[in-house]
Amino acid sequence: MTKPAELREMSDEQIKLVWKDAAESLFRLRIQAQTEKLAAPSEMRKQRRLIARCQTILGERSRVVGKSAPAVETTPTETAPA
Repeated sequence: MTKPAELREMSDEQIKLVWKDAAESLFRLRIQAQTEKLAAPSEMRKQRRLIARCQTILGERSRVVGKSAPAVETTPTETAPA
């Protein structure tokens, strides 16, 4: 299981790969749960939480990037005489 501290050390691309793998694993577990009994039902919860961790960390990073970007100054546009 990937801990939040380990995820924060990863690059965005690595986190997206972990997220994709967890989503695929969760999909397979859901199909398996419908067709047969799961050996470890708690695995579905673990995968959902891993996906949520990935989304949270990526969201935090995108908000930080958005705040640190320099503000673009807009100049008032002149209007043409009517």
